[in-house]
Amino acid sequence: MNINSDFNQRVVQSAQQAVWTASPQPGVDRRMLDRIGDETARATSIVRYAAGAGYAQHAHDGGEEIFVLQGVFSDEHGDYPAGTYLRNPPGTSHTPFSRDGCMLFVKLRQFAPDDTQAVRIDTTKAAWYPASAPGVSVLPLHDHAGVNTALVRWAPNTRIPAHTHLGGEEILVLAGAFKDGNGTYGSGTWLRSPHGSRHTPRTGPEGAIMYIKVGGISAR
Repeated sequence: MNINSDFNQRVVQSAQQAVWTASPQPGVDRRMLDRIGDETARATSIVRYAAGAGYAQHAHDGGEEIFVLQGVFSDEHGDYPAGTYLRNPPGTSHTPFSRDGCMLFVKLRQFAPDDTQAVRIDTTKAAWYPASAPGVSVLPLHDHAGVNTALVRWAPNTRIPAHTHLGGEEILVLAGAFKDGNGTYGSGTWLRSPHGSRHTPRTGPEGAIMYIKVGGISAR
């Protein structure tokens, strides 16, 4: 199975275009954003757990990155409410489930071989830092081998200078909206821009909060 597997192409998927696909596990559905492979795949997805759904214990071959969008996600190590960022390195394992249901942003099998750091961040309690552009603040999540992941908050009516995506850029809009010369992107929109792409984004009166990953896309 190949979905948006050409990483030299720009991709935009809005929440309104979402197609949910049942997984082999009862009570777990997926909105597939990009994918190379079948059930064992390099994949980026929105994953929805029904109340009481879960998986048997399994290992993370290639690593697993999770951002909890709604509800509470759990495993034998703890409970992770909305706003939690998790990284499970290659070789780790767990038994995930959700008591009352949850929604996750999940990236599978995308770790560098030497990226062995486990990460647990409650972003609702973590510190934000001012960025170089006025009206922009950043909550760092992870940085390894030229790939940087962060939450980025743009204040209302912020204009970001034109910039080029060296190594590419991936965005999931978590709240609010932004626009550029190619369109307008509301909450739930996922964008992947290839190496060398360029734009001049700006927000309207509601501002925006986004998950942003920069770097490494051209090499995937």
